[in-house]
Amino acid sequence: MIAELVAEVGPLWHERQQAVLTARPRRRAVGAGAKYKLVFVDRLLATLVHLRHGATHDVLACWFGVDRSTITRAISEVRPLLAQRGCTVTPDIRLRSLAEVIEHLGANGPTGIIDGTEIRVRRPATGRKDREKFISGKNKQNAVKSMVVTDAEGRLLFCSPAEPASCADITHARKLGLVKLLADGPAVEILADAGYQGLGAQTGGRVVTPPHRKFKKNPPEWYEEMHERQRKAHSSRRIRVEHGIGHLKNWRALARHHGRREHMSDIIQAVAGLLSHQQTATIASSVRM
Repeated sequence: MIAELVAEVGPLWHERQQAVLTARPRRRAVGAGAKYKLVFVDRLLATLVHLRHGATHDVLACWFGVDRSTITRAISEVRPLLAQRGCTVTPDIRLRSLAEVIEHLGANGPTGIIDGTEIRVRRPATGRKDREKFISGKNKQNAVKSMVVTDAEGRLLFCSPAEPASCADITHARKLGLVKLLADGPAVEILADAGYQGLGAQTGGRVVTPPHRKFKKNPPEWYEEMHERQRKAHSSRRIRVEHGIGHLKNWRALARHHGRREHMSDIIQAVAGLLSHQQTATIASSVRM
């Protein structure tokens, strides 16, 4: 996998570096002057270790024998390139937007699952504008939120950019354009939890949420049994998205983030792309066996 990432991301990184060098008037030719102490392969490895294990920039600087600022700059250069890769479905198919996900589900697998996940972040400084936006109404902590989409088997298809955690799940889905994509797109079924109730009516029943409880007081015994049976049936189908989110949270960068909140979109999309690539490679190897 490392060799594949080097072959894929390396040319993009070199192209970006050349564009930066040629974007301003120069007194010396491009390539003159001091050379990089950290080659691209080491920059990629440092970024992967930071995302997977949460190693600090100071520790990585000691490992690679460079200054801390070199590691910080390397991660800030490589991480956006990883985030742009999208989620790997097959070796030759990448999904980079929610529209591509809906189109893929319509053509290959009619069922998808969505859910929101929160990642705890540092508390914004006192006096910062919109400071309260990061407080989660569910967990009562400062966090950001992302919408995760998987297929019926739990394989990652999409992770949205991060939003402040005060944004409701259904509001986040509407902001991403899910309602319009489902209403105008192919016939697909999207399983969701109770946080998305209301989208079903707006999408012609394509978003399926747990059944409403019709009797709030003194329900008949037969109704309680039927409601519980329907709720469990829906939950057993939707649980695969929780497995996908669990795999995401195994990466230390998403367990809790101590850095800048502005980087969370790149981090979660980079991890999702790496994880989906790993899942696809595992499936492909098992098929060959």
